[in-house]
Amino acid sequence: MGNDLLRFEDEYLARYYSKKPLNIVRGHMQYVWDSNNNKYLDMHTGFGVAFLGHRNPRIINAIKEQLDKIITVSLTFYNETRAEFIREFMKIVPSGFGKVFLQNSGTETVETALKIARKISKKVEFLAFLNSFHGRTMGSLSVTGNEKYRRAFEPMPYKVRFAPFNAVDQVDKLVTEDLAAVIVEPIQGEGGVNPARPEFLRALRQVTKERNVLLIFDEVQSGFGRTGRVWAFENYGVEPDIFTAGKSVAGGLPIGITVIRREFGDVFEPGEHGSTFAGNPLVMAAAKASVETLLNDDVPGRVRTMGEEFMRILEDELGSLKSVLRVKGMGFMLGIELKKRADPYVDRLIPMGLLTSVAGGTTVRLLPPYCITNDDISMATKALKTALSENP
Repeated sequence: MGNDLLRFEDEYLARYYSKKPLNIVRGHMQYVWDSNNNKYLDMHTGFGVAFLGHRNPRIINAIKEQLDKIITVSLTFYNETRAEFIREFMKIVPSGFGKVFLQNSGTETVETALKIARKISKKVEFLAFLNSFHGRTMGSLSVTGNEKYRRAFEPMPYKVRFAPFNAVDQVDKLVTEDLAAVIVEPIQGEGGVNPARPEFLRALRQVTKERNVLLIFDEVQSGFGRTGRVWAFENYGVEPDIFTAGKSVAGGLPIGITVIRREFGDVFEPGEHGSTFAGNPLVMAAAKASVETLLNDDVPGRVRTMGEEFMRILEDELGSLKSVLRVKGMGFMLGIELKKRADPYVDRLIPMGLLTSVAGGTTVRLLPPYCITNDDISMATKALKTALSENP
């Protein structure tokens, strides 16, 4: 694809993000290649989507097989591929959860969680946290605690209070009985890769139970094995009433899932909630293969072991650099917090063959696929050390 063709993106595609001057044309597992056949180690992964690797053979084969059967079947009808996925997915969900809502994106999962909370509680106000990110549609944006995303679209449709993240001493005061729900990320992703303190999540769970307030965990970025457990909340020994999943669950195809506790049963009457594309057999085939990969390859175990080693290496090699404040994160959801904006450093890493992203303005975020090797970790660490050792 030449520059003459790429200009159509610049001219006609609406603005989403600041574009990098890179035309990615193919990928395999942890690597991608540009139109000049330059190879990159991908620790961007589409903001975490390609966690199981680009073109993972098990997932590709499942997609090809499904293409020869049928692509779309409405949720009005039954479908065996969908049922097979649900059967496999429930194997990785804690036993207290009993219903799943299928969607097409992370923001939809949050919208659904908010609707469920309103329906169950008969209350309208929510508590969310500063620096959080839950999506860009109007409901999920309402509970996103970052003015950068909200400012142009005020007033928001939901009534939301915002509180400091990890403020354990404020939980008792903040969680009041008039709330429909509290929504929180076990690890803030877009906000800068900020893990919740265990005592913070435990306090939220205790007080929400005492005051009959629902607790929602947004696991769209942190879930599905990325932190070394299937769900990030399993690292804390705390279970919510509702949680969301997305990004990597379908191996690169669009998906979102909202999961609720068994005792809530069927929350919606027919037609109160729905989706045209959700649960389509093509995505379900990919998602089923993704769950099988997660289990058969012991993805959480591999991530837990390698993630601890990767973090130790990053702390040893980068911790003393003048530009670095700290290394943080969990599993393969890691961040290098800097003393200044991270964008120039992320740009500098591209010609070195490493793709990363920015989180929270000053953090270089690393979201590698589970299949990276020790050599990949060495290469990434070397590139990061070079890039962060000098002013860009």
